[in-house]
Amino acid sequence: MHIEIFEKFSDFIKTDWEKLSTNRNPCLSYDFIESAEITGCVSNETGWKPRHLALFDNKGIIKAALLLYEKTHSWGEFVFDFTWAQAYRDNQLPYYPKLISCIPYTPISSNKILLTNPSDNESAEEIVNQAINLTNNHGFSSLHFHFVKLADLTLLESCGLLKRVDCQFHWFNNNYRSFDHFLGGLISKKRKKIKRERRKVQEQNIIFKWHYGSEISNEKWKTIYKLISMTFYKKGSSPYFSYDFFTEISKKLPHKIMVITANIKTNIIGAAIFFVDKNGLYGRYWGTDDGYDSLHFETCYYQGIDYCIKNNLKYFEPGTGGEHKISRGFIPRKTWSAHHLSNINFSNAIKSYLAKESQYIDKYIKNVEDHSPYKLEYK
Repeated sequence: MHIEIFEKFSDFIKTDWEKLSTNRNPCLSYDFIESAEITGCVSNETGWKPRHLALFDNKGIIKAALLLYEKTHSWGEFVFDFTWAQAYRDNQLPYYPKLISCIPYTPISSNKILLTNPSDNESAEEIVNQAINLTNNHGFSSLHFHFVKLADLTLLESCGLLKRVDCQFHWFNNNYRSFDHFLGGLISKKRKKIKRERRKVQEQNIIFKWHYGSEISNEKWKTIYKLISMTFYKKGSSPYFSYDFFTEISKKLPHKIMVITANIKTNIIGAAIFFVDKNGLYGRYWGTDDGYDSLHFETCYYQGIDYCIKNNLKYFEPGTGGEHKISRGFIPRKTWSAHHLSNINFSNAIKSYLAKESQYIDKYIKNVEDHSPYKLEYK
């Protein structure tokens, strides 16, 4: 077998990519990753230089692949290592560049070690070891795998990487027949709160419409993009994905990207962007042009829950952060990442830190579960 480094994603043959670990979410599709690169959202200029690895046998047949980026910062990752970078600076050591395996700007758990044959452990170990060698031998401080599935985590730990634990808040469909059926599983206080928030939105004469990507014109995308951009600007940053990315992905994945718009008469006053597959709904970005009461909760959470129930989807992942999701029916679920530090002293220090952090996350999840909004029989 031999390894190749691809400095642009389009070096992969699309049919080869589609043979690799076929059970994945739409954000790991060829069209999503390629669109992120060809529109310039993921590039050397944005601090995401492609260093993808591909493993081939002696007949030139692809055996394994690994999305890999050379990073010169830690933005857009959602697994935070800013304190690690500061510790390196305090010791006059460079933390950047580093290597990271993830879907850019996308905190959705997925397979990271992509295999033509899912049981091909030899190829899986080989491509991980090649990534470690690349890290150690070419001046990178570290190698990171973000939002990994458990099967990948087991392999990564066996290759010597350090496990890190965090949590997100997800909603699960307990065979609900309707939104009211879902509400029936909540304790009275939380049920009344949700009904009150939904009523406030109705009283503002706001109506909602779902749109597949194929149904959204470029003009409508301009309005939607302006709204979601305002959320970034209010936080002092710029949108990770560009207008061109969303119009491109609408053409390539027309039934995998969906947008819900909040409307007053003919005016779009709010919007949220989602990705969808046969099992789940994934919330990504949202924005509004004013401070409408409870609009965020309705647009980003309640409409998504209602959509999942009506379309028999198993789960809804609305993104990172936000303890306010708990009282609205979302429950904590662990997420994992794996890390290799080239400097052995820092590796040992971070290993100790991660053990303590893991204990904190366990306690945090237990505390959240003790305050679940669900009735006892629904927990």
